[in-house]
Amino acid sequence: MKFEIVGEITHVETIAQGNGIRDLAHLRSQHGLGKWRKMKGIAHVKLSDGSTLTAEVHWYEAHGIGKVKLKIKEWL
Repeated sequence: MKFEIVGEITHVETIAQGNGIRDLAHLRSQHGLGKWRKMKGIAHVKLSDGSTLTAEVHWYEAHGIGKVKLKIKEWL
């Protein structure tokens, strides 16, 4: 599902970091070395059909690399 984040992500929390991330080897091979963290937060998302909804989103991020693999986890 294609979507776009509208505005800021709020209530940001770290779910896992470092060796606690299951996909760490894949992240390092695809995006490079970094202090990887799995994050979650609440955001307004705009779907491909034009509707805007609130959802909990999850993503990975590392300093100097940014956010990768954003996904909608739950509709609110």
